[in-house]
Amino acid sequence: MDSEWRQLHLFFFPYLAPGHMIPAIDMAKLFASQGLKISIITTPLHASLVSKTIEKSKTLGFKLDVLIIEFPSVQVGLPKGCESYNMVTSPDLRKKFMKAAAMLENPLGKLLQEHRPDCLVASAFFPWTTDLAGKFGIPRLIFHATSFFSASTYECLRLYEPHKNIPSSDSEPFIIPNFPDEIKLTRKQLPDFFTQNVETGFTNLYKQTVEAELTSYGAVFNSFYELEPAYADYYRKVLGRKAWHIGPVSLCNKESEDKVQRGKEASIHGHECLEWLNSKEPNSVVYVCFGSMANFNDSQLMEIAMGLEASQQQFIWVVKKEKSDGGKEEWLPEGFEKRVEGKGLIIRGWAPQVLILDHKAVGGFVTHCGWNSTLEGVAAGVPMVTWPVAAEQFFNEKLVTQVLRIGVGVGVQQWVRFFGDSIRSEAIEKALLRIMVGEEAEEMRSRARELGKMANRAVEEGGSSYSDLNALIDDLRSHAMAGETTDNN
Repeated sequence: MDSEWRQLHLFFFPYLAPGHMIPAIDMAKLFASQGLKISIITTPLHASLVSKTIEKSKTLGFKLDVLIIEFPSVQVGLPKGCESYNMVTSPDLRKKFMKAAAMLENPLGKLLQEHRPDCLVASAFFPWTTDLAGKFGIPRLIFHATSFFSASTYECLRLYEPHKNIPSSDSEPFIIPNFPDEIKLTRKQLPDFFTQNVETGFTNLYKQTVEAELTSYGAVFNSFYELEPAYADYYRKVLGRKAWHIGPVSLCNKESEDKVQRGKEASIHGHECLEWLNSKEPNSVVYVCFGSMANFNDSQLMEIAMGLEASQQQFIWVVKKEKSDGGKEEWLPEGFEKRVEGKGLIIRGWAPQVLILDHKAVGGFVTHCGWNSTLEGVAAGVPMVTWPVAAEQFFNEKLVTQVLRIGVGVGVQQWVRFFGDSIRSEAIEKALLRIMVGEEAEEMRSRARELGKMANRAVEEGGSSYSDLNALIDDLRSHAMAGETTDNN
């Protein structure tokens, strides 16, 4: 009976990028709220970013701590302190970063030896953790920082290679075979490791992640069943993968303070942001943000500014630009900030995204379709303008616009690794009006609101994600007890 009540200890090892780290911390808090002991394994830079959240969780009685391993930046030729994937912006630096990430196997192994946790929850981008966990006789759960829809798309592209049957044009659409819905993509919209004939670091990493998943204990998704039931079923029943959905994990942040403290230090005070939003009518503000990775050149930022102004919609726009000291800002039209004063708010740097999206004044979201942002938009019940850039974002766009029908595309056609496609202000204006004004906008908003309600119900006691979380914990507890019985015999 002692083993039955023994506290489970889980290691969380998220990839070193905001889009992975932020949901992993929320996920860790969810497990800790169910009475488990959680250790987050990360580097000094990321440890400093999550320290406030961890300390707050401890005051609530959660058993949550951070174990730090050094990131070998200098050893591989990266600048000292370069510990996050969004800090590397060239092919050479990315190659070095991936090499450094692979070198974390030894320090992680030492921590596993020392602490002997019951399970290792590790990013899909650390494929070597499956074998490492196996050496210590513990299950490795993959944390997929994406949707069932996109994970299934990846797998169908790998298995059936439909993109190779379109010889004539990179712009010619093909249908994903054996899929629940008719989803069309073009080669231009696929990640480069599917379309390049040359083996790259990403090609090899992708192959390794597939192999590691096939032999891992299972996968955990930041999603909820009602959002993508056909694809949750497809992933588990058709592709035969063991998986649990426990999201949206961002909903574990109930208080404004918790929402503000997700990720980096916000560039604007939460109260200031709320004050500005409180002065606006419901559903009257568009929130524009492209995540931590995507970058735009000055001419594209100029087009966004002109599109926002022409749409005559109120907006909050997050940009990665410092305010110039008196000099002209080349990426803004002359006199733009004066003309939109009171109507538009530009946040330079990091924004408290969940806090903003959850406000009743926000009626639309222009997003790069990273899965965190997409799901946060869903949970907030707002329609979206989709502007995918890289990773699996073109897949997420299809889910939003075609399956869920809660968004419209801005017209991006080309996958790139970091820098966004060139979209004219007229297309931006048109897309903004489609989600904010008129009958089509109201229909999308109605569907988005319903999904938002479903998202909140999913994480409540008895909801689909709450039930899957507890089923997973029971499963891990049974596995740990079986292991102890074997050891005792």
